[in-house]
Amino acid sequence: MEKIRAAITGIDAFLPEYRLTNEELSRMVDTSDEWIMQRVGIKERRILKGEGLATSDMGAEAVKKLLEKTQVSADEIDLILVATVTPDMFFPSTACIIADKVGIKNAWGYDISAACSSFLFVLETANKFIQSGQYKKVIIVAADKMSAITDYSDRTTCPLFGDAAVAMLIEPSVEDVGVIDQILQIDGSGRHYLYLKAGGSLKPSSLETIELGEHYIHQEGQTVFKVAVSKMADVAVEMMERNNITPDDLSWLVPHQANLRIIEATARRMGLNKEKVMINIERYGNTTAATIPLCLWEWEKQLKKGDKIILAAFGGGFTWGSIYLKWAYNS
Repeated sequence: MEKIRAAITGIDAFLPEYRLTNEELSRMVDTSDEWIMQRVGIKERRILKGEGLATSDMGAEAVKKLLEKTQVSADEIDLILVATVTPDMFFPSTACIIADKVGIKNAWGYDISAACSSFLFVLETANKFIQSGQYKKVIIVAADKMSAITDYSDRTTCPLFGDAAVAMLIEPSVEDVGVIDQILQIDGSGRHYLYLKAGGSLKPSSLETIELGEHYIHQEGQTVFKVAVSKMADVAVEMMERNNITPDDLSWLVPHQANLRIIEATARRMGLNKEKVMINIERYGNTTAATIPLCLWEWEKQLKKGDKIILAAFGGGFTWGSIYLKWAYNS
């Protein structure tokens, strides 16, 4: 029996028009372009502006563009999975809302929340559904409106995050392409260092939580940085070793775009030249679930069928992981 693998067969994205530059941020909070570039390597980030606009609006636009690009009907979609930590609301799921906005009527779906590793968790989930043989066309959406939970008076976190959405079509393939291997991990002790304090069942929303700013991202930067450098590099190197991949063999590393220093440390550990590393953090910042697929979308025209690609991410929770795949098509 031929082995079925989940292959990415189409990708498109939505980026808000508004660019929040370091210069503008320096007028809002005590920071500077030099300070931000030295520490994280971000020059600007996209911000979703407009009354009543949410994560689902970005996700829906990305899906519409994807369906048009791939010439696939909304009625053909079997499953929609959304990677996000900024859902429109606790329920219904953002997957439900996006499906409604784009006219997907014959599918089911749900959201997956694993912070900055969410895309990897969603891709592997889609892989397993495809391998079951029951699902032929799966859409995965990685979307976050991080500006909704960012405190723009906190100089340590407000330069980091941006908004974006990416949609992918995942289909079965019996060729030597698609998802080959995955390593995914969680460590709940990390919940003390990167989290959103209020709004859940532990601490429901109240006037007090709002006044205390507890609906914004809380991050202990030094601790998160040290663990992220270690875990993201370790898991990427482990993926190379498990699959006997040398630096010469690998076509691309696609790392989560959280901090340029973390990306560079991971590439060094893997023995890779910078030319093999997808980096766009300078223009978009950390878009959480969307960073890795945003890179793939930007580099799509350079990708060739059979390219060996390692994805690697680290996020709050703690969550981290790596996926090894072979690209499925020529643009």
